[in-house]
Amino acid sequence: MATSLTEVAKHAGVSIATASRAFSEPDRLASSTLDRVRRAATELGYATPQANVGTRTIGVVVPDAANPVYATLLKAVQGQAWHGRHRIVLFDTDEDLRRERESIELARRLDGLLLCSPRLPETEVVTLLGDTPTVVVNRSIRGTVSVVMDAEHGPSQAVEHLAALGHRRIAYASGPLGSWADDRRADTVERACERYGIGLTRLSHHAASIQGGRAAAAAAAASGATAIIAYNDLVALGLEAGLADLGRTCPADVSIVGIDDIDLAGAVTPSLTTVRMPIARSGALAVELLLNLLTGAAVDDPPELPSQLIVRGSTAPPRSDVS
Repeated sequence: MATSLTEVAKHAGVSIATASRAFSEPDRLASSTLDRVRRAATELGYATPQANVGTRTIGVVVPDAANPVYATLLKAVQGQAWHGRHRIVLFDTDEDLRRERESIELARRLDGLLLCSPRLPETEVVTLLGDTPTVVVNRSIRGTVSVVMDAEHGPSQAVEHLAALGHRRIAYASGPLGSWADDRRADTVERACERYGIGLTRLSHHAASIQGGRAAAAAAAASGATAIIAYNDLVALGLEAGLADLGRTCPADVSIVGIDDIDLAGAVTPSLTTVRMPIARSGALAVELLLNLLTGAAVDDPPELPSQLIVRGSTAPPRSDVS
């Protein structure tokens, strides 16, 4: 298998973006950094994909371009593609299966496809993609190269953190029905709760938005949980607002944990405890892998990108009068 830019970056001790600039925009780097990256590339026998692939048009299909997660992902995709002056065509499915189906059919006419968090059943996705060069982001699809963010370490840390604070009943606020990431996160939380002897209530599926979190607030309050882990940060922020409308404050009455670590998570009051996901890195890596596919190189699925709990102000010990 050909050496990847990720391996070059690791060998040189720099980020993927910095390694990419060494070949596309060398004037932006310090001479010492540039020399280190190029020396690593020579030692590993790396040949930049842009030298072989030419300028291509890449379709990027996302469930909701307004979601900060996909905005961050798209920025990283555009930034990585810009190094080779590749063109990006965006398809926003608006969490609609019919639109997702049509978007894939349109995007597959382009040179390559980045398919982000698809909601359609796997068998249908495989049929729609056919032999289109494709990298799937945030879901594992058989027969395709997939970039997957870890759903084990960070969410497990979240449960461990809540257990250490003294919480004995947790609710998990689910995301959209059909979300592969939601299923993985919920299962991780359930297994961690079993390990720590914590009761778990899995709330029904809601939109991956602030409005979805608000819609889940009443059920969360009725569950008796003293802490909630949400599918993502937007749902977590919506839960906080909805619970406040019901007279419950965070973290005095209920602790809340999100997932993703969007910029807003650290700017609200209280700041949101969350699981940081490598969103930008997954976008840049997906472009790199797709360009390798377009050269005809054999490409394997990369290791899962790591997640990490970030503790902030939205979690605290449960009230002493709550059993």
